Amino acid sequence: MPHDRITVTVREGWLTLEGSVDWPYQKTAAEETVRQLMGVKGITNMLTVQPTVAATEISAKIAEAFQRNAALEAQKIWVETEGGKVILRGNVHSWLERAEAERPCRLKGR
Repeated sequence: MPHDRITVTVREGWLTLEGSVDWPYQKTAAEETVRQLMGVKGITNMLTVQPTVAATEISAKIAEAFQRNAALEAQKIWVETEGGKVILRGNVHSWLERAEAERPCRLKGR
């Protein structure tokens, strides 16, 4: 957890989290950590996710994971980057295949 990049402001029992983290799970973990404190009435989580890894690098790793997954027809799924986002395009045969295609993406965000 990048403690040096997170600021917590308290006003009348309401906490505001500001700053940046590298991964979505860190944003959630920061909120869950302070939620347990006595006297907390509510939380405004304004943390932004700013990955230290380039989206193109994540895209390449996801494409590699597709190639290793025999359940997917990887040649029918394209991995693109747009700004800081990774986008999957293409067609699959079932909801199960869709979930399988999305799985490496979710893992990279944790």
